[in-house]
Amino acid sequence: MIITRRQFIPLAAGAAAAAFGIAGCSNDTAATTGSTPADTGSAAETSGDGEMTLFEEGKLTFATSPDYPPFENLEDGEYVGLDMDLGRAVAEYLGLECVYTNIDFDGIIPAIVAGGQADAGLSGISITPEREEQVLFSDPYYIDNQAVAVMSDNTAITEENASEALNADTVTIAVQSGSTGADFAAENFPNAKQLPFPNFTDAFAAVQAGKADAVCGNKAVVDQMLAGAYSDEHTVLTSATGEEYAIAVSKDNPALVDAINEAIAALTEDGTLDEIIAKNMG
Repeated sequence: MIITRRQFIPLAAGAAAAAFGIAGCSNDTAATTGSTPADTGSAAETSGDGEMTLFEEGKLTFATSPDYPPFENLEDGEYVGLDMDLGRAVAEYLGLECVYTNIDFDGIIPAIVAGGQADAGLSGISITPEREEQVLFSDPYYIDNQAVAVMSDNTAITEENASEALNADTVTIAVQSGSTGADFAAENFPNAKQLPFPNFTDAFAAVQAGKADAVCGNKAVVDQMLAGAYSDEHTVLTSATGEEYAIAVSKDNPALVDAINEAIAALTEDGTLDEIIAKNMG
């Protein structure tokens, strides 16, 4: 399906209401993080005249790892979070149905590069030079930092000594595989051991179970985890890394990035993006 940029206009009120119904996240793909649905069509490709095509006609398919609240999570089979609301809003703006397919976080960029599973990656993905070598990124929609948490009763690693105490060969830091949290820990605590997990929630559970001394990841997510199921852990270190979250797209489909950027600009201009952020970060 070829979509021309003439179609990238806000929907009229009646059409918007109808589109909202179909633009809600489709749950007919795999509902378990890490599973990969069978290839049901060709990957998004750019046509000869530079216009975009989609993985599946009439749909905008995002690869996501729904274990990263408040950005993406599965609750009673429904995709919820800032990214999930953003994906729906972008798809609605473009007149498309929003579909999410589950892939472990460290497999999202390779999946976009290889094609055959999704049009774009939307999963709290920070723009980094290494990732920019592999994919195109949309304009950023959120800025986040890094944080490290430990058990609240851990007296060996505190807010006062965290920078030094975490950088010891006796310390194990749990991270999500392929994340900037893993990169941050490796750069700032090179003497510590890393314990990677496909799902970020498992990294927090590892600290509770005594398998790791600390967990490192994006601050907004760490804050959310500590406010919920992991309230017996607390933050001992934060770093203003200023990471920009964006949507990843194949380098073979630059017209899709243009379309997504047009949608993000419109959603920013009319206040929708601010509403989405406030709803999920409040």
